[in-house]
Amino acid sequence: MSVVVVAVVVYGSLGLRWWWRARLRRRILALVAGLDLEPYHAAALEYEETPAAAAELMLDGYLDIDGEGVALLTEAGRDPGRAPVEAIPAALLEALRRHDPEPVSIGWIDRRDEEYQSRCLAYREERDALLPGIPRMPAWDGRQPWACCSCLGFVLLGFFWLLVAEMLVIAPPHGLREWAAAVVAAAGLAALAFRPAAGRAVRARTECGDAFRDRLRATTHPAMEALDEQQRQHVRTSADDHGRWRGLDRFVPDEDEDDDAYEDDEDDEDEWWGWVDAYHYRAADHEDDPDTA
Repeated sequence: MSVVVVAVVVYGSLGLRWWWRARLRRRILALVAGLDLEPYHAAALEYEETPAAAAELMLDGYLDIDGEGVALLTEAGRDPGRAPVEAIPAALLEALRRHDPEPVSIGWIDRRDEEYQSRCLAYREERDALLPGIPRMPAWDGRQPWACCSCLGFVLLGFFWLLVAEMLVIAPPHGLREWAAAVVAAAGLAALAFRPAAGRAVRARTECGDAFRDRLRATTHPAMEALDEQQRQHVRTSADDHGRWRGLDRFVPDEDEDDDAYEDDEDDEDEWWGWVDAYHYRAADHEDDPDTA
């Protein structure tokens, strides 16, 4: 009878845990589904706000990006009286105007332009403050204090299982009543043996992962969706360029660079080629300018 009582207690607590986790899972999914995220806020949470802003500037005719990732302002982009309504595209357009007419990549602005970074950070902090608190499914690992109690319970349960099994072997049942009790005890022991597997099944069936992050990954900014495939590739190329097209900025070495002569030579060569590329674009601009003819 004690085996049945223990099995009922063990599986009863497991059932309560299942109910609690399922209820928490429904709450998390409902909160995430009900979030009203601004497109640029969703992009900023995935660090994609700069490509999205560049895409919007391209759609509005402020910006062109060529196949090498160079962001060049159009006549509308150079007009100081025109600016986007959204905060992130407006900040990116101002950063591009600071570098105009030198060729620059949006990746360089995203990585190196402090004013642009501060405005993006201020926007994200402002929008993050409006997000409701989203609970997280607890991680059932050994870092939680009660996990030690759970381990102790499993040890005691194992000793109890061995004790009852030994009693069934040493003192075999006699008569119908004892055999019935033995069968019930054996069934209880079998149920207890499957307790770890049942616990894993509960975790698997009630797990919701990172629902908020999953929603962000499944969301694409409307401006990026509106571009054609070639334009999206140009935006990605420019966003991934963090050093070739630097606009008006001179070469800034990384803090973790070694100081040996070989790497210094490589840096000098990289800087020299960067200015050659910039000269190429400036020369092309002058050739296209009818006033210089």
